Amino acid sequence: MGIKHKLPFLRWSVLRMAVGARNITTTGQIGDGREAAAAEYVVANARAGDPDDVIATIDRFAYEKSFLINIGDEKGALLDAAVRRAGTALALELGTYCGYGALRIARAAPAARVVSVELAEANAEIARRIWAHAGVDDRVSCVVGTVGDGGRTLDRLAAEHGFGPGSLDLLFIDHDKSAYLSDLRSILDRGWLHPGSIVVADNILVPGAPEYRAFMREQQGRMFDTVEHRAHGEYQSLLPDMVLESEFLGGG
Repeated sequence: MGIKHKLPFLRWSVLRMAVGARNITTTGQIGDGREAAAAEYVVANARAGDPDDVIATIDRFAYEKSFLINIGDEKGALLDAAVRRAGTALALELGTYCGYGALRIARAAPAARVVSVELAEANAEIARRIWAHAGVDDRVSCVVGTVGDGGRTLDRLAAEHGFGPGSLDLLFIDHDKSAYLSDLRSILDRGWLHPGSIVVADNILVPGAPEYRAFMREQQGRMFDTVEHRAHGEYQSLLPDMVLESEFLGGG
């Protein structure tokens, strides 16, 4: 990809993100328009119908223009590998943001259907625009909602997207860190995972999901077989982070 910028901490876009942290939890966006700008940049600069180039263009925007909070290129490679190991035909993502994670899943599993759940309609619209430009919108879709809404979004996933017992091959969790464990439990309660399904969770260290990590350690060799991948935070090489890759063994 040729991008060498790994030290974003002094950039205004990163400082602005820190100021906008509260916006992220309430609106799903940082609050300075960078998400919409990323979509404009993709449409203007990436080759239409080329997922590789769209992903590379999003990465370039995050390095050179404004820092983005998607999984990024380094940790994204871990997601790619997990998608392939799962033999993914149906994937569910929690936390769409600008559509980057779902696009990586779709690229790694060219025949898979990918459904992403996103709290913010504005993010959903941005993601759909990017997916359309990449040429994957025929099999990647976004449902606006949240797993923690009393079952309404899960019911919609079942009714409109075919989720049911044993149907889910790959679950990617990258949304509200405090909801990681409760949302996983809700999906387990539905029985959607099957032995061999893989659950990937980002940002285990930063911002951090300690309850989720503790659960996976408790369930090691019982319900899940988990590998802890040490990496770095998005689009830099100073701040450590971790991705958990957990193969479902059954039970729950």
